[in-house]
Amino acid sequence: MRLLPLLLALLPLPAYAQPATVAVEFDRQTIRPVLAEGLADRATGRSVTADDPVRIASISKLVTALGVMRLVDQGKLNLDRDVSDYLGWPLRNPEFPDRQITLRQLLSHQASLLDGGELYIIPADMTLRERLADPAMWDNAHGPGFGWFAYSNINFPVVASVMERVTGERFDVLMSRLVLKPLKLDACFNWGAGCSADAFRRAAILYRASGEVARDDLKGQPPLCPVVAGKDGSCDLSRYRPGANGALFSPQGGLRIAMNDLARIGQMLARGGKGFLSARSFRELTRAQWQAGPGKGGIGEYGETNGFFCAYGLGLHRIGSGANGCKDDLFGDATLRLGHSGEAYGLRSGLWWDPRTGRGLVFFTSAVPNDEPTGRSAFSRREEAVVEQSKGRK
Repeated sequence: MRLLPLLLALLPLPAYAQPATVAVEFDRQTIRPVLAEGLADRATGRSVTADDPVRIASISKLVTALGVMRLVDQGKLNLDRDVSDYLGWPLRNPEFPDRQITLRQLLSHQASLLDGGELYIIPADMTLRERLADPAMWDNAHGPGFGWFAYSNINFPVVASVMERVTGERFDVLMSRLVLKPLKLDACFNWGAGCSADAFRRAAILYRASGEVARDDLKGQPPLCPVVAGKDGSCDLSRYRPGANGALFSPQGGLRIAMNDLARIGQMLARGGKGFLSARSFRELTRAQWQAGPGKGGIGEYGETNGFFCAYGLGLHRIGSGANGCKDDLFGDATLRLGHSGEAYGLRSGLWWDPRTGRGLVFFTSAVPNDEPTGRSAFSRREEAVVEQSKGRK
């Protein structure tokens, strides 16, 4: 396929920095790749396809939330129980020691946890409890509750630790059993359990806009250490105690999955989760647990996200409302869509579906500059271009 004039106009990049872009449309019955351009591996000249797994960034949060809701349906987790009961140690904001923290608050970014830069990346020789003892991880002005939204990656390592504690399984193994294998997906978190040998061979390498490799130049082999090694380089996962460090397999961003497989997740969601989640769990997953509005406060309402976050469920972003000055209409048609975006290591991605029609789109595009400007919405110009290209391929 050739790049359309629109993308060429928007991306005046040198040849070495041309992006890889894949988009797949789906509805409740069908999946159809509509875009596959660029190289999955520039060194070998391998073209990217809709079957090449890529690190999909924060769409991983939605998939992690699916695992949580499966455990809720099994009666092993309660969204509104103090997670300290699951962790086996008290999790509290030091400035608000009397307020409990729940899975509902964590999954909807209302738990008063902050990332402290990139402190949500916890090496193999550190525990989650040790990391959360750092005051930089906490909002000292807003306690856990419902009303103040602060998007934070660290919420999901906490969630993963809870999942590990109640099941006794390491997060990557657990997610393969709960979500990926039941949906027949060749996917995995941080190249852990669930990916086939073919997935390693087909991995889409992520490149930065400068042309340098950002992630996943595997050369057909699994990484020697799939997690962030300890300070001394240690990476002996056989000694890992489930629940100690839920950040290891990157529940907030580390899912490797091909767009055709991601579209299968979209299909399940477009069908209301039937056969996978209970109707009650699906409603909780998708309804707005937090919504920006006049006088409500929250980072999503002010300048930091520029109207990007306006309504959020459980690991799920709601876009397209245009209410209260929001700029979240990626598709430009004032239609409510559910799903999640992703941004990391030069990649931008999306999984979005219209709950009324069941139609949706999954995509990724790579080599995006860190300073990529926004377009007519709060989404990047590149993401809007991919959406427009996909419309043109119908």
